[in-house]
Amino acid sequence: MTTHVATETTADAQRRIANRLKRARGQLNAVIDAVESGADCRTVVNQLAAVSSALDRAGFAVISTAMRDCAADPDGKVDGSGERLDFDELEKLFLSLS
Repeated sequence: MTTHVATETTADAQRRIANRLKRARGQLNAVIDAVESGADCRTVVNQLAAVSSALDRAGFAVISTAMRDCAADPDGKVDGSGERLDFDELEKLFLSLS
C-alpha cells in the first residue's frame, strides 16, 4: 500500500513539473516575440529572468522527486534507465543547478 501512495506522489510531481516546464516554454516564446518585435532591454531581461527561474524550479523539483523516491524505496530504480541513482549522484545533479 505504501508503494502505491509513493507512485501517486511521483505521478503528481511529474505532472507539476511538466506544467512548470510548459509555463516556461510559454515564457520563452514571449521572450522570442519580444526580441523579434524590438522590445526594450528591460522587458527582454525581465522575461529571461522569469524563464530562467521557472527552469531552475523545475530542475529542483525533478531532483527533489528523485530524492524522495530514493529515500522511500532505496532498493528501487530511480532514473528509469535501470541504473540506480545514489545520493552522491543526486547531490551532483542538485549542485549543477545552483
